[in-house]
Amino acid sequence: MSSNDAIVALRAAGSALGDVDVSGWDETALTDQLAELSDALCQLDAQLSRVAEAIRARGFRITEPVAA
Repeated sequence: MSSNDAIVALRAAGSALGDVDVSGWDETALTDQLAELSDALCQLDAQLSRVAEAIRARGFRITEPVAA
């Protein structure tokens, strides 16, 4: 995957996560989906950590964008 493709994919994933709002889910739906949600979130966390560590290992810093 090219660097541009990777950035596009990461931005798409971030955008998709921005659309997730579990506050409107009823308790039953949340309870029924909790194991699957937890698994998905842990997978995302592991992959984001892997990419971040690879960047840091090359001597680069990851910084948050400055708010305008």
